[in-house]
Amino acid sequence: MRLKLFPQRPDHPLADSKELKRILAEILVDRPVNAIEELTGWYQSLKHAENFRLDNYLDVIRQLDDAAQPHLLRLERDYLYSPQLSALEEQRLWTESYNYWGEVAALYGLCVQRANLDPKSKGTDRFKESLPLVMARVQVALGTQVRWLAYRYAPVGEDLWSKLGETYMAAEAASQAQKSVQLYPSRRGLTSVAQQYVHTLVFFTSSIDSLLPRQIDLADRLVAHFSPGFVFSRDHRPASVYWVDAAGGLAPTRLARRPGMSRPGLRFFSPGTALTALTELIHLVERGEVPPDLNFGGEYPPRVLLPVLQHLRVYWALRPPQRRYQRHPVKTRMVVVHGFDSSHAVFAGAAGNLTEEAGVQHWLVQNVSLGGFRACVDDSKGHQVTLGSLFSMQPEGGDNWLLGVARRYNRLARGHAVVGVQVLSRRAKSVELQPRRSGFSTAVPGIHLRDGGEPDLVRIVLPQGSFNVRESLDFNLDGRHCVLIPVELEESGVDYEIARFREQSPG
Repeated sequence: MRLKLFPQRPDHPLADSKELKRILAEILVDRPVNAIEELTGWYQSLKHAENFRLDNYLDVIRQLDDAAQPHLLRLERDYLYSPQLSALEEQRLWTESYNYWGEVAALYGLCVQRANLDPKSKGTDRFKESLPLVMARVQVALGTQVRWLAYRYAPVGEDLWSKLGETYMAAEAASQAQKSVQLYPSRRGLTSVAQQYVHTLVFFTSSIDSLLPRQIDLADRLVAHFSPGFVFSRDHRPASVYWVDAAGGLAPTRLARRPGMSRPGLRFFSPGTALTALTELIHLVERGEVPPDLNFGGEYPPRVLLPVLQHLRVYWALRPPQRRYQRHPVKTRMVVVHGFDSSHAVFAGAAGNLTEEAGVQHWLVQNVSLGGFRACVDDSKGHQVTLGSLFSMQPEGGDNWLLGVARRYNRLARGHAVVGVQVLSRRAKSVELQPRRSGFSTAVPGIHLRDGGEPDLVRIVLPQGSFNVRESLDFNLDGRHCVLIPVELEESGVDYEIARFREQSPG
């Protein structure tokens, strides 16, 4: 029998400190997307590396992960804010980022597995000092995958919820869930496994499928800021709003649906002091103030920040938002045209001139209410719906056109998606508006929303950037001439804006 008097050396190039240092130096100066692609390749190779002592193995992973952080931030910013990205470039940024976080989570998880399998080795003994950090990084990596799925309005699968819950339960069993750690050298502040788990739960339950990708990023930063105020407990309390079965692999659920029988992984959470702090911030922002100590990764003016804050307040409230109208299941097809220009043509009586080449689509409506409808759409041909997009719609076999806005979007499998549409008007009419300012004679096209508004106000859909609070408009309303006095801009969308005016007789 051959005795193993000397430990075998690891069979991996990164085990050599000089080679690791060289690779890290090259990664730091590489293009972000190339650097992340290379790091993901190294992670895949490390899965099969042998003879690494566990603490050394973790040290290699940590150094690679630390080097990746500035590149990952740049990739996410490019994905969200670069206006010239092609669909192919956008897809590559999404894929590289999403895959990176999956690979690094798997490697950190592998470290924990090795420690459990060989708890008495010298490497494992030293590794235990880093266990709270390792489990927190697993939780952050998985939670970041949830955010990247949200950017594409894609569903979060059971496997991801299972991994998130398993990591939390394992940390709790090891008395590590509440241990404070500095997640990365480049990040300020302390966190814990429990705090990161709550962060992901709160983010998911905040109805982010009705926000634009940039707003989703801002909502995530706000959740990070306020999540320490949330209460997360084993027992159901009067203020509890949501529950999750951490061991069950299911998404968190509002308590409007009860969890049923008690089980080991059942946890409840509520906004606690976070809701009060959020409300106070809303009051500040409404006055035009943004506290300088908020870390949102950039400066956001109040008009950008306020809608996201108000959105979170609705979904963190102790009482869930109630549907104004009852839904009714249907199965009917609908002809749909996209955008302000096409909609203006429709309500001017030119719908017969629209063709497939002009962007006519066909949606399958699944349910309807007085306020809108839910439809299944083909997402495989580049027809992805943008939240806030304006649509004109005509039910199959009908002669009446509706005007609506996309409020929710969820991508499904096999190239399909579900769109939630709010109906703005069932009696819209295209109009021409004449600015009263002297020397300015060009007419402005508009769509008059003749229903759904306040009795003393007129609501008009205008092309993006047309509303001027100092500019009154002339137009003919139901055969009589009147002047519209601007009141406020109600909403701004992709290529349109909705403005409110007060009607006045011409003087």
